[in-house]
Amino acid sequence: MFTPDLTAAAPRPPAREWLKKLGPGLITGAADDDPSGIATYSQAGAQFGLNLLWTILFTYPLMVGIQVVSAQIGRVSGKGLAGNIRQHFPRALVYAIVALLLVANTINIAADVSAMGEAMTLIAGGSAHWYAALFGGISLLLQVFVPYSRYVRILKWLTLALLAYVATVFTIHVPWLEVARSTVWPHLEWSPAYVTVMVAVFGTTISPYLFFWQASQEVEELQACPQSQPLRDAPGQARANFHRIKVDTVIGMGFSNLVAFFIMLTTAVTLHMHGLVSIDTSAQAAQALRPLAGEFAFALFSAGIIGTGMLAVPVLAGSAAYAMAGAFQWQKGLEKSASQAKRFYGIIAVSTLAGIGLCFTHVDPIKALYWSAVINGVISVPIMVVVMLMAARPAIMGRLVIRTRLKVLGWGATAVMTVAVLAMFWMMAR
Repeated sequence: MFTPDLTAAAPRPPAREWLKKLGPGLITGAADDDPSGIATYSQAGAQFGLNLLWTILFTYPLMVGIQVVSAQIGRVSGKGLAGNIRQHFPRALVYAIVALLLVANTINIAADVSAMGEAMTLIAGGSAHWYAALFGGISLLLQVFVPYSRYVRILKWLTLALLAYVATVFTIHVPWLEVARSTVWPHLEWSPAYVTVMVAVFGTTISPYLFFWQASQEVEELQACPQSQPLRDAPGQARANFHRIKVDTVIGMGFSNLVAFFIMLTTAVTLHMHGLVSIDTSAQAAQALRPLAGEFAFALFSAGIIGTGMLAVPVLAGSAAYAMAGAFQWQKGLEKSASQAKRFYGIIAVSTLAGIGLCFTHVDPIKALYWSAVINGVISVPIMVVVMLMAARPAIMGRLVIRTRLKVLGWGATAVMTVAVLAMFWMMAR
């Protein structure tokens, strides 16, 4: 079986060219630090101080592995994950997966726009509900009326919002030696609370919607370039594209995990050290920082919630739409107009508007987010198993089936998520 030599050094274009090529991996990684993710990392730092920082380092290579595999499936086959699952696995499996993904993503959108509204209220006053509707509406309009080639530039700029959490750390006192020691030699606990938060961190960093989004964005990039073809039909383009995917994903997931590390660190050295150990939302974390870390840290943290939400909402809605369109073989793509892909954009509109609508109900956003995490946990393991099987199948990948290193990382991530989901169910049953 032919295996491309990916170890040979690829030509290194100028830095400016690489910045232009960063896209699917960077946006996917940044979208992982959405307001609900910020709440999870804040809770981990507030409740357990520095003792969960190790999870960020541990999940990084696993996250890179499964995202690279997902991206390669999209680029090699020219189809997203749902389209490949439909073609090569029982239809009932893909229908069940995409239905659960749509429900989980809609609940996550509700939690994110709600957090954005609360953060805006903290900064400027006014109604959190109407701010949530405003931000959700802007996100929907941008997705529907701005072509992908221009919209992706907006998403790239929005990734800079995450730098607010890096900057926040440098406005407060941090015991860096203790941070280093706790990161590489943490104090582990086998308590229900510790395991629950640890599972939540794993589930936040390795999420099903990210697999679908990055694979679909590789297909978008492929279709946006007339001279490009699916790699199984043009294996000569494999080395350059696999190298780009690897660099894009390593940087994107590294950026994501670095920011997660700083969010957890900020809340650990402020909230935890002052006895504030219960944080349910990202807005609560921002508000709690105000008297402890000052107005500047509070403003940075709050602004970051809004910026990351504007990045994450389209990824959540878009990944659900790509999955549904792939499962039912609809026209799809952010480069297409709404009239060309009505049902694709219809899913984006339904999931976004339903998420906004949940903010105006009596549904508890914290409980809703909890059940979203449960659904994501339930579907993540079978999705990851299917992704790994597809990546090793010549019928899908041709001669470009994944190599041993990616198999180890991908199956390692699958094993970790399996253990995490089993632990979650064990905690629920207690």
